[in-house]
Amino acid sequence: MAYEEALRSITLKANSTLAVYTSVPGQPGSADPNGGKQYYFVKATSTAATCGLADGTTNELVLGVMQNKPQFENQAATVAIRGVTKVAAGTGGVSAGDGIKVDTTIDGTGVTATPGTDAALIVGIALGSASAGALFPCLLRI
Repeated sequence: MAYEEALRSITLKANSTLAVYTSVPGQPGSADPNGGKQYYFVKATSTAATCGLADGTTNELVLGVMQNKPQFENQAATVAIRGVTKVAAGTGGVSAGDGIKVDTTIDGTGVTATPGTDAALIVGIALGSASAGALFPCLLRI
């Protein structure tokens, strides 16, 4: 079960890594699957007030989790920065109680952090379990 609770968000501009034209499912030009980058981790970029898809590198500044689906570059990107939000699970999935870091294989998704080794990379705590590609509730610790 995925849920959201006491969510605090900010609005920035989406860069090209987040701008996915999804349109209406089944309409000409719409993406298949019709998902976009909603519930993926995002990071700060070098452009003022702009965010992009997080890729799990150790030097990136993770801002939070994308809450909407910007269709084009520079459109509003609503980013959850505090509270409980849904997150897309990455490689191998996650289990409830795991520390969560950004996956280096599937950009923007959350995976289990190795206790001790990945302590500095933890961006949240899983409040539920999910297999790869599914959504899970995550308490943000950004």
